[in-house]
Amino acid sequence: MRTNPERRTALVDAAIEVLAADGARGLTFRSVDVAAGVPNGTTSNYFANRDDLLLQAGMRIHDRLGADPAHLDQPPSTEFLTSLLHLLQERLSKDRVGYLALLELRLEATRRPALQEALAQRVRENLDENIRLHQEHGLPGDPLLLYLTVGGFMLEELTLPGVLPDGLLEKVIRQLVGSTPG
Repeated sequence: MRTNPERRTALVDAAIEVLAADGARGLTFRSVDVAAGVPNGTTSNYFANRDDLLLQAGMRIHDRLGADPAHLDQPPSTEFLTSLLHLLQERLSKDRVGYLALLELRLEATRRPALQEALAQRVRENLDENIRLHQEHGLPGDPLLLYLTVGGFMLEELTLPGVLPDGLLEKVIRQLVGSTPG
Protein backbone atom coordinates (compact mmCIF):
# COMPACT_ATOMS: atom_id res chain seq x y z
CA MET A 1 0.00 0.00 0.00
CA ARG A 2 1.18 3.48 -0.83
CA THR A 3 1.67 5.92 2.04
CA ASN A 4 1.52 9.41 0.50
CA PRO A 5 -0.94 11.04 2.97
CA GLU A 6 -1.89 13.93 0.67
CA ARG A 7 -2.69 11.58 -2.22
CA ARG A 8 -4.62 9.28 0.11
CA THR A 9 -6.73 12.21 1.37
CA ALA A 10 -7.36 13.38 -2.19
CA LEU A 11 -8.53 9.88 -3.13
CA VAL A 12 -10.84 9.68 -0.12
CA ASP A 13 -12.26 13.11 -0.96
CA ALA A 14 -12.83 11.90 -4.53
CA ALA A 15 -14.59 8.82 -3.12
CA ILE A 16 -16.87 11.15 -1.14
CA GLU A 17 -17.70 13.01 -4.37
CA VAL A 18 -18.53 9.71 -6.08
CA LEU A 19 -20.69 8.57 -3.16
CA ALA A 20 -22.69 11.79 -3.25
CA ALA A 21 -23.11 11.75 -7.02
CA ASP A 22 -23.53 8.04 -7.80
CA GLY A 23 -24.29 6.34 -4.50
CA ALA A 24 -22.46 3.47 -2.85
CA ARG A 25 -23.12 1.16 -5.80
CA GLY A 26 -21.28 3.60 -8.10
CA LEU A 27 -18.19 3.68 -5.91
CA THR A 28 -15.42 1.72 -7.59
CA PHE A 29 -11.66 2.15 -7.63
CA ARG A 30 -11.97 3.20 -11.26
CA SER A 31 -14.66 5.83 -10.51
CA VAL A 32 -12.44 7.27 -7.76
CA ASP A 33 -9.44 7.35 -10.12
CA VAL A 34 -11.54 9.30 -12.64
CA ALA A 35 -12.96 11.70 -10.01
CA ALA A 36 -9.49 12.34 -8.59
CA GLY A 37 -7.95 12.78 -12.02
CA VAL A 38 -5.26 10.18 -11.38
CA PRO A 39 -4.00 7.29 -13.51
CA ASN A 40 -6.02 4.07 -13.57
CA GLY A 41 -5.08 1.79 -10.71
CA THR A 42 -4.00 4.55 -8.32
CA THR A 43 -6.82 4.00 -5.84
CA SER A 44 -6.12 0.27 -5.68
CA ASN A 45 -2.55 1.13 -4.66
CA TYR A 46 -3.84 2.98 -1.59
CA PHE A 47 -6.76 0.86 -0.39
CA ALA A 48 -6.85 -2.87 0.20
CA ASN A 49 -10.44 -3.21 -1.00
CA ARG A 50 -13.72 -1.37 -1.45
CA ASP A 51 -14.68 -1.88 2.21
CA ASP A 52 -11.48 -0.11 3.27
CA LEU A 53 -12.28 2.79 0.95
CA LEU A 54 -15.85 3.05 2.29
CA LEU A 55 -14.59 3.06 5.87
CA GLN A 56 -11.97 5.72 5.17
CA ALA A 57 -14.58 7.86 3.42
CA GLY A 58 -16.84 7.61 6.47
CA MET A 59 -14.09 8.71 8.83
CA ARG A 60 -13.03 11.55 6.52
CA ILE A 61 -16.57 12.88 6.21
CA HIS A 62 -16.82 13.21 9.97
CA ASP A 63 -13.54 15.10 10.01
CA ARG A 64 -14.76 17.43 7.26
CA LEU A 65 -18.08 18.10 8.96
CA GLY A 66 -16.63 18.51 12.47
CA ALA A 67 -16.71 21.76 14.40
CA ASP A 68 -13.87 24.25 14.29
CA PRO A 69 -12.47 24.34 17.86
CA ALA A 70 -12.11 28.14 17.56
CA HIS A 71 -15.92 28.40 17.58
CA LEU A 72 -16.15 26.57 20.89
CA ASP A 73 -14.22 29.05 23.00
CA GLN A 74 -17.02 31.30 24.27
CA PRO A 75 -18.87 31.56 27.56
CA PRO A 76 -21.98 29.38 27.75
CA SER A 77 -25.27 31.09 26.94
CA THR A 78 -28.40 30.66 24.90
CA GLU A 79 -26.88 32.94 22.27
CA PHE A 80 -23.71 30.83 22.14
CA LEU A 81 -25.69 27.62 21.68
CA THR A 82 -27.85 29.23 19.00
CA SER A 83 -24.74 30.39 17.13
CA LEU A 84 -23.27 26.86 17.35
CA LEU A 85 -26.42 25.37 15.85
CA HIS A 86 -26.33 27.92 13.03
CA LEU A 87 -22.64 27.14 12.43
CA LEU A 88 -23.56 23.46 12.19
CA GLN A 89 -26.24 24.26 9.63
CA GLU A 90 -23.74 26.36 7.70
CA ARG A 91 -21.05 23.63 7.76
CA LEU A 92 -23.45 20.96 6.54
CA SER A 93 -24.87 23.24 3.86
CA LYS A 94 -21.41 24.21 2.60
CA ASP A 95 -20.32 20.57 2.43
CA ARG A 96 -23.59 19.23 1.03
CA VAL A 97 -21.60 16.63 -0.91
CA GLY A 98 -20.06 15.34 2.31
CA TYR A 99 -23.43 15.16 4.02
CA LEU A 100 -25.05 13.33 1.10
CA ALA A 101 -22.11 10.91 0.97
CA LEU A 102 -22.56 10.28 4.68
CA LEU A 103 -26.21 9.41 4.10
CA GLU A 104 -25.14 6.99 1.36
CA LEU A 105 -22.61 5.43 3.74
CA ARG A 106 -25.23 5.04 6.44
CA LEU A 107 -27.47 3.18 4.01
CA GLU A 108 -24.57 1.03 2.84
CA ALA A 109 -23.73 0.28 6.47
CA THR A 110 -27.06 -1.52 6.82
CA ARG A 111 -25.60 -4.13 4.46
CA ARG A 112 -22.00 -4.13 5.75
CA PRO A 113 -21.66 -4.97 9.45
CA ALA A 114 -18.03 -3.80 9.76
CA LEU A 115 -18.89 -0.41 8.23
CA GLN A 116 -21.95 -0.16 10.47
CA GLU A 117 -19.87 -0.90 13.54
CA ALA A 118 -17.21 1.69 12.63
CA LEU A 119 -19.70 4.43 11.73
CA ALA A 120 -21.83 3.73 14.81
CA GLN A 121 -18.76 3.97 17.04
CA ARG A 122 -17.68 7.28 15.47
CA VAL A 123 -21.17 8.81 15.68
CA ARG A 124 -21.61 7.57 19.26
CA GLU A 125 -18.26 9.10 20.27
CA ASN A 126 -19.20 12.40 18.64
CA LEU A 127 -22.63 12.39 20.26
CA ASP A 128 -21.24 11.51 23.70
CA GLU A 129 -18.69 14.32 23.39
CA ASN A 130 -21.39 16.81 22.34
CA ILE A 131 -23.61 15.81 25.27
CA ARG A 132 -20.68 16.00 27.68
CA LEU A 133 -19.67 19.48 26.49
CA HIS A 134 -23.28 20.66 26.50
CA GLN A 135 -23.76 19.57 30.10
CA GLU A 136 -20.29 20.62 31.26
CA HIS A 137 -20.86 24.14 29.95
CA GLY A 138 -24.38 24.37 31.36
CA LEU A 139 -25.95 25.08 27.98
CA PRO A 140 -29.74 25.29 27.77
CA GLY A 141 -31.94 22.65 26.18
CA ASP A 142 -31.68 18.90 25.90
CA PRO A 143 -28.57 18.00 23.86
CA LEU A 144 -30.04 14.78 22.49
CA LEU A 145 -33.23 16.53 21.41
CA LEU A 146 -31.15 19.24 19.74
CA TYR A 147 -29.06 16.60 17.93
CA LEU A 148 -32.11 14.76 16.62
CA THR A 149 -33.98 17.90 15.63
CA VAL A 150 -31.14 19.61 13.81
CA GLY A 151 -30.21 16.32 12.14
CA GLY A 152 -33.77 15.85 10.89
CA PHE A 153 -33.95 19.44 9.72
CA MET A 154 -30.69 19.11 7.77
CA LEU A 155 -31.85 15.86 6.20
CA GLU A 156 -34.90 17.66 4.80
CA GLU A 157 -33.00 20.78 3.74
CA LEU A 158 -30.17 19.00 1.96
CA THR A 159 -32.18 16.24 0.28
CA LEU A 160 -35.50 17.99 -0.43
CA PRO A 161 -34.82 21.75 -0.36
CA GLY A 162 -37.88 23.92 -0.09
CA VAL A 163 -40.08 21.40 1.73
CA LEU A 164 -39.78 23.13 5.11
CA PRO A 165 -40.94 26.71 5.53
CA ASP A 166 -38.37 29.51 5.68
CA GLY A 167 -37.36 30.47 9.20
CA LEU A 168 -38.38 27.13 10.71
CA LEU A 169 -34.94 26.25 12.06
CA GLU A 170 -34.71 29.55 13.94
CA LYS A 171 -38.14 29.02 15.46
CA VAL A 172 -37.31 25.45 16.50
CA ILE A 173 -33.95 26.46 17.96
CA ARG A 174 -35.59 29.19 20.03
CA GLN A 175 -38.05 26.65 21.41
CA LEU A 176 -35.42 23.97 22.07
CA VAL A 177 -32.85 26.14 23.80
CA GLY A 178 -35.55 27.41 26.09
CA SER A 179 -36.32 23.85 27.23
CA THR A 180 -34.62 22.21 30.16
CA PRO A 181 -32.38 19.13 29.93
CA GLY A 182 -34.26 15.89 30.48
